[in-house]
Amino acid sequence: MISAFSGFGSASLLLLAQPAATACGPDAPTGFYQGSVVSAQSGELEVTLNLRCAAGDFAGALVTPVGTFALRGGSYRPDSLTLRFDAGGDAGVISGAVGHDSLVGTFAVPGDSGRVALRRVAPPRLQDVPTPTLSLSPAQWREDIGIFAREIPTHHANASAHYPRAAFNRDVAALERALDRLDSDQVYVRLDAIANRIGDGHTFVAMPGNDPFFPFVFKRFDGQYRVVAAAPEYARAVGARLLRVGDADVATARSRLLTLTPAAETMPLRDARVEDFLRMGLMLHGLGLVPDRATVRYTFGDDSGKTFAIQARSVPMPAADSIPWTYVFPSPPLTRQRPDDTFWFTYLPKSSLVYCNWRGYDSIAAHGTALLALIDSVKPAKVLIDMRQNGGGDFTLGLQDIIEPLSRRLRLNTPDHLFVAIGVNTFSAGMSNSAQFRTRTRATLLGVPIGERPNSYQEAREMHLPNSWLMVRYSTKYYRFVDAGPNQVRPDREIPTSWSDYKAGRDPVFDYVARR
Repeated sequence: MISAFSGFGSASLLLLAQPAATACGPDAPTGFYQGSVVSAQSGELEVTLNLRCAAGDFAGALVTPVGTFALRGGSYRPDSLTLRFDAGGDAGVISGAVGHDSLVGTFAVPGDSGRVALRRVAPPRLQDVPTPTLSLSPAQWREDIGIFAREIPTHHANASAHYPRAAFNRDVAALERALDRLDSDQVYVRLDAIANRIGDGHTFVAMPGNDPFFPFVFKRFDGQYRVVAAAPEYARAVGARLLRVGDADVATARSRLLTLTPAAETMPLRDARVEDFLRMGLMLHGLGLVPDRATVRYTFGDDSGKTFAIQARSVPMPAADSIPWTYVFPSPPLTRQRPDDTFWFTYLPKSSLVYCNWRGYDSIAAHGTALLALIDSVKPAKVLIDMRQNGGGDFTLGLQDIIEPLSRRLRLNTPDHLFVAIGVNTFSAGMSNSAQFRTRTRATLLGVPIGERPNSYQEAREMHLPNSWLMVRYSTKYYRFVDAGPNQVRPDREIPTSWSDYKAGRDPVFDYVARR
């Protein structure tokens, strides 16, 4: 690792003739730095470094579009600096020449290295990663919007593919002119709407994270929004149809909320986003559907034709995990069990079926090894890989650790033995791997079409706006996963879940495979 720095001129810090290195002391450089790194893997990335002293050693965080990395100490000699950081469990190093207001050098992590050029712009911050806030003055919003408007067209792979640059500039200017008469929620939703007009599902302005939400879960069936779960105090609404949000009918609410969904993705994906936004106080208030973000009046209709209204109060988003939800179904089907597990599987001897729910990519190599060991041990007649809740990760790992090993199990790799469940919310790497199941294996895809377009802009990076610290995500690469036909991953056999299926706790995709 040290050899990676040896040819970078002033960044070579390990010469024995230099004075002995010390930990963070009174003369050590500290501050909040902005600048860029040029990575062999990821190209040029805008980054910030919060560098401070804590307990006699360097501490802080390096914030990049590919993640936030905590500093783990370092050493300092006059005019030169070495910092260690945690790179996802691996050790990373920044070494450089440090001046009055600059740090120029190199970084190295296992599998990647590159150049660093940072400029000190402020004293160190007490918080390494500030909490996002919408409580800004018009001048602060104007600065954040200006940076958004400059950086997104620069770093997005093609921000004008679906949104002409002239229209982007016009909408940004209109938002800036309106700042003096908008409240913070309105500014946020208008900025996010601009990001969503770029079109792909990976480009948006993330909500701050402490957003209030109303404790209901909505799902759309046959064009109607149903309450499929609610907090106990609102249990009367479970199973009912949503008719109005505040004074707006549900069609008007949907139309406004669609402006905060990716304009170039499919309508089923956009409607799936609306299902979540219908309970978000920030979104509803920012769009003028409710008078404040803390309360909402929903009007419902039950199946007997009776109409009733519920006045609900919001709760903080982190409280969702502790709510004892009342569900519409008597017991959840397999696809909704173990919701906190990103990857789990079980053998069902009665059906000679191994069922695997693949939601995420954490420890995917270990999970894949365990799944394949079970398959090789019990020799099932069928395997069902359920990707309907897979929100993404690294599709190359999914291909390497799951798809290719399954393709080599020749007994299973047939349309009658290997099945993959897909749905509207199969997203990003989940979508990519679903498409690869079709091209790399002989699996049968079941369910409904995936909402995200397979040939689209993906590979998200992120940046933070300086005053609000809002995270802006943007796509950096165009991927093509379908060579011919419609730009959509469709199942080989379409099996939708009806309202009657859902409320009874039935999963028609699982039932189809189990009965075969």
